[in-house]
Amino acid sequence: MPTAAKEKSTRKYSPSAGKSVEREMKAMKQGKLKSGRSGKTVINRKQAIAIALSEARKSGKKVPAKETS
Repeated sequence: MPTAAKEKSTRKYSPSAGKSVEREMKAMKQGKLKSGRSGKTVINRKQAIAIALSEARKSGKKVPAKETS
């Protein structure tokens, strides 16, 4: 009988990083989230998450390094 896959015991993101993602998603839904230089309104969910994780990294929260392609 196969066993279920074990879950990691450590979190990938800190709880405070998760809260910053929630805050940015709320701002995006309200139409208040703007992107960097251009200042355009963010409408893409993935872009909002990327902005939140970037800000969490800058403030020193536990977030994995940005993936480069």
